[in-house]
Amino acid sequence: MNYGCNKRLIPVYFIGIILGFILAEIEKNINLNIEQATFGAGCFWCVEAVFQDIEGVLDVRAGYTGGSTDNPTYEDICTGKTGHAEVIQIDFDSTIISYEKLLDIFWKSHDPTTLNRQGADTGTQYRSAIYFHSESQKKVALQSKNSTDKIKLYSDPIVTEITPSTKFYIAENYHQDYYRINKNAPYCQLVIKPKLEKLKINK
Repeated sequence: MNYGCNKRLIPVYFIGIILGFILAEIEKNINLNIEQATFGAGCFWCVEAVFQDIEGVLDVRAGYTGGSTDNPTYEDICTGKTGHAEVIQIDFDSTIISYEKLLDIFWKSHDPTTLNRQGADTGTQYRSAIYFHSESQKKVALQSKNSTDKIKLYSDPIVTEITPSTKFYIAENYHQDYYRINKNAPYCQLVIKPKLEKLKINK
């Protein structure tokens, strides 16, 4: 009796094994399509708001990179002495949105011609920067920068630094989803909202 039951379960076992392989392959392919991009373009509240609702962007985190101090706080960053830049780190599905397209948005979302300054925000922590995660990203970023300079998107030359990604420190919780949570705050109304409207990003 038990032997007969076990024989009938054999096809079920094989189906389970096959489904397991299929699901593992699907997960592997999904993971292969997920890439990271790290950009500095002034205050990370603005940059986060620009990218977080773009189709193909899976997650956006505000944080700090490019400096020498371990585990810096926002207060540390504001001194301008740690060497870090305020950045966002993006997880994106490259089958939906390309790195090139993210760079197009990056160039248009801030002024990459002003050294260590975006609007009223001044200091090295507000520098325009691309931190590449692979040699492929480096190549694409350099080409994108040169192309943007050639088409004279801005009258002055681009000063954006393009350097390898280094240790990323996620910013304090109150910096995450800042615009979504604080839409009525003066900075959001006066700075972020007009920028999103100019870029035709509905929020």
